[in-house]
Amino acid sequence: MELKNAMAGTLESGDILIQIAPSDVDGLHIELDSTVAYQFGEQIKKVIINTLTELGITKANVKATDKGALDCTIKARVTAAAVRSTGVDVWA
Repeated sequence: MELKNAMAGTLESGDILIQIAPSDVDGLHIELDSTVAYQFGEQIKKVIINTLTELGITKANVKATDKGALDCTIKARVTAAAVRSTGVDVWA
């Protein structure tokens, strides 16, 4: 699946900014910046990976800047960024 640079979310408290970019290498490469990474970093990455995989994206660079987002917010932001990146509307 061809990707272009896209983002979704904000840097407000309780939100997460997701940036997706094409990658030259296989796999999902996630860069996480979070004040709660020590406690919840693995869970945040898991939600990002699972959401992208469910959407058929298996090759991308993802930068996530978390400000304490819940899993449902993370999933929504990843989905929105993926839709913008691929042009495929998953809600139709």
